[in-house]
Amino acid sequence: MPERLVADVLVERLRSWGVDRVFGYSGDGINGFMGALGRSEGAVQFVQARHEETAAFMAVGHAKYTGGVGVVTSTQGPGAVHLLNGLYDAKLDSVPVVAIIGQQSRSVLGSAYMQEVDLLTLFKDVAAQFAQMASTPEQLPMLLDRAFRTALETRSPCVVIVPHDIQKAAAPVLEHEHGIVVTAPQWTPARVLPREKDLAAAADVLNAGRKVAFLVGQGARAAQSEVVALAEQLDAGITTSLLGKPYVDETLPFAAGTMGHLGSTASAHLLGNCDTLLIVGSNDPWTEFYPEPGSARTVQIDIDGRKIGNRYPVEAGLVGDAAETLTELAARLDPGPADGARRVWRAEIERQVRDWHALAEERSLVPANPVNPERVVRELSARLPDNAQLSVDVGSCVYWYARQLTLPRGVPAHLSGTLASMGCSIPYGIAAKLARPERPVVALAGDGAMQMTGVAELITVAHRWREWTDPRFVVCVFNNRDLAEVTWEQRETESEPRFPASQEIPDFPYARYAELLGLTGIRVEAPEQLADAWDRALAADRPVVLEVLTDPDVPLLPPFPAGAAKLEDMKSALSEEGNAGRGASALLDIYARQEESRGK
Repeated sequence: MPERLVADVLVERLRSWGVDRVFGYSGDGINGFMGALGRSEGAVQFVQARHEETAAFMAVGHAKYTGGVGVVTSTQGPGAVHLLNGLYDAKLDSVPVVAIIGQQSRSVLGSAYMQEVDLLTLFKDVAAQFAQMASTPEQLPMLLDRAFRTALETRSPCVVIVPHDIQKAAAPVLEHEHGIVVTAPQWTPARVLPREKDLAAAADVLNAGRKVAFLVGQGARAAQSEVVALAEQLDAGITTSLLGKPYVDETLPFAAGTMGHLGSTASAHLLGNCDTLLIVGSNDPWTEFYPEPGSARTVQIDIDGRKIGNRYPVEAGLVGDAAETLTELAARLDPGPADGARRVWRAEIERQVRDWHALAEERSLVPANPVNPERVVRELSARLPDNAQLSVDVGSCVYWYARQLTLPRGVPAHLSGTLASMGCSIPYGIAAKLARPERPVVALAGDGAMQMTGVAELITVAHRWREWTDPRFVVCVFNNRDLAEVTWEQRETESEPRFPASQEIPDFPYARYAELLGLTGIRVEAPEQLADAWDRALAADRPVVLEVLTDPDVPLLPPFPAGAAKLEDMKSALSEEGNAGRGASALLDIYARQEESRGK
């Protein structure tokens, strides 16, 4: 029996925290940990990614889909540097992740040794809540316990750096003596409720409202029924942040869809015309789509007091658990105003929601060259299994997800929301599949994201899919040969024409590549092929890459009135593109006319 090492203690402590898998990529600085994982005989599974960045995305995805802590590991130097993007994704979307990072032996630190990087400085910002390096073997259990507790309490990434020589050291016996801290792998969330006077102030604001709007974010994930009940009580309309979309049933007649630049016309009307706003668990940064400051009295609920008033002037802030706080609020509300103003407002919102659904369907059927990307997602919306898990990459596909996909209740959907980092969808999907292998996964990704990380991580899918109870893992690639979101941003915000050297994406045979990996490849070149392609993909006996040739000229038009204010800049930029911009200009005119006609 080999000597028990600090690395073995590390694996044992992970198991004590309920960790069943670690994502990462090996290297000499973390070899001691790798050896201990091997000796654990599967007690903690190691999931090898193709790159440390995608391993970090997998850890973030694990945390998002399971609600637990995601764990990632890498060696020092370049491996550690590669982790940063995924860890920032965790920080900005408030996700608990623990990174265990190797380092050169303590005896050479400071000598400019091979792959020596000042890791504490490197991670100072991204792991601001907790980043520490073990200096002695006795420290390690305490550091891990603090990292996990801090990650859970602050919903942020935490970093533990373990030099190579400490990993290989004999496991210490922690004596009860000065200078030794013995800790336990325990954490329990607090019950957080607002003060009575704050609840009373918030109730006064809501009671006075005639046109009440809710903005719901991911902080309402455990308060879905309470949100709907209070909206019914106040005759309120509901819009969501992008991260909040999965937590509101968008089949409700007063659910106005996602807010912001990529949101719905109904959400724009709701926020632009309300006199009272209730923000529940959202820190959405699209502040120009909030009500004009001073036009709406506002109540905000958040478990983190630092978020109160962070995006909009708030009259009553409630620091507390969303579900319990909403229940307390509901008990303090008066009957609605006798003049029926709230019922009139609700009817107005429901009409706006119906108009939005009609507009969304109309836009999905607009002819494009060759396939309208909005139709791609709309065809999926009618077919998405009730037990699916969805991952979404960053780019124009986020717009089509936000506007065209109605999620079945209970279907989780995640993306890099606040960092908005391309390349997240396949790693997220892999993490979702490993956590729930009996559920199908659908990943939506643009060709830019696929070429950034997705093509490589399809190798991981090909390597692992035979282990899954349900082999369905469908990657839908929007192949438009363009960084379309940035192209439209240039036209909209800079009034600049498309810059092909920057925006053009090399063509790549995604479906054929899938076949080379032993997966199924389906290529769609016409809209009439979409329905059958989705049916085939969702019934396949192995993972599928569904490659759809989509039109980059379909405009990313913000909902009016913000969209109307951007039209001239877009048209000016397109006019400079000459013949190349005519298709986009024609589609932009169609979209503008559709929106204007709905607004009359």
